[in-house]
Amino acid sequence: MTPHTASDSYAGRDSSEAPSPWAGLPIGVFDSGIGGLTVARELASHLPQESIVYLGDTERCPYGPRPLEEVERFALQISSWLVEQEVKLIVIACNSATAAGLETLQRQVPVPVVGVIEPGARAAVQATTSRRVGVIGTAATIDSGAYTRAIRALDAGITVFSAATPRFVEIVEQGMRLDRSPLEDLMAQTAALYIRPAFAEIARDYLDPLKRCAIDSLVLGCTHYPLLTPLIRSIMGPEMHIISSAEETALEVVETLDRRGQLAPPDQMPHYRFATTASDPGDFTDLGAAIFGRPLEQVQRVSLEGLG
Repeated sequence: MTPHTASDSYAGRDSSEAPSPWAGLPIGVFDSGIGGLTVARELASHLPQESIVYLGDTERCPYGPRPLEEVERFALQISSWLVEQEVKLIVIACNSATAAGLETLQRQVPVPVVGVIEPGARAAVQATTSRRVGVIGTAATIDSGAYTRAIRALDAGITVFSAATPRFVEIVEQGMRLDRSPLEDLMAQTAALYIRPAFAEIARDYLDPLKRCAIDSLVLGCTHYPLLTPLIRSIMGPEMHIISSAEETALEVVETLDRRGQLAPPDQMPHYRFATTASDPGDFTDLGAAIFGRPLEQVQRVSLEGLG
């Protein structure tokens, strides 16, 4: 897919058009922790003029084992905080929170809200030729059935096979603490860090049943999971279409802001702000920098009470 950037959109825009007063405002992004920085990274790549405010709810991470009603409440709290930061659009960079709260947030939040499930579902529908698609994610995401509904809404003839893989988040974070390499190194085909016997045994237990279902496309239904691409591909095989929703979500944000006339001016200097609910932001700052691809400056601690 050819990257679509804000500059591409401005190239075809009438220069006499008055910019929207929203154009210079940042994009809000949130996740239960650091995994959503894979989405923020794609946003920064496709929208280099846009400022971003990111909140990782590390204190309450992981969301996956929690009831959907509780995750929805967390998503509402964080979205309210982001609205107070004067964002023009919110990205739920968390599959569990998208499954639990996207529709509620879209009804109640005064700015557009984009989740990560529909963009990933569209990519899966476009990729599969056998019309047999696998989805892996946290228990909350899988139990919600959100991916199955989204995929089958686009193509009712596709069969979806889902599996909860909760220990994958643990593997990602354990691995990153062992090796603070940049994201590109961690996601490389030959990344030895994640293709180690203990991790491979866990992954095989999760993935072998999906492999036996003869799927040809696998959706990574958690924003942590792209870092496990080498491990997953070592089990599923080189021909498997492995789909991360991060880039697809970024492209949807480009299109949404373009349609609304709210893309930042091409000469705007972006500013990135990061916040975490962790009592000690140090771990979030260090691990997050490896994922985002640059130092996380201005990391703010937001207390749970501060989220309302």
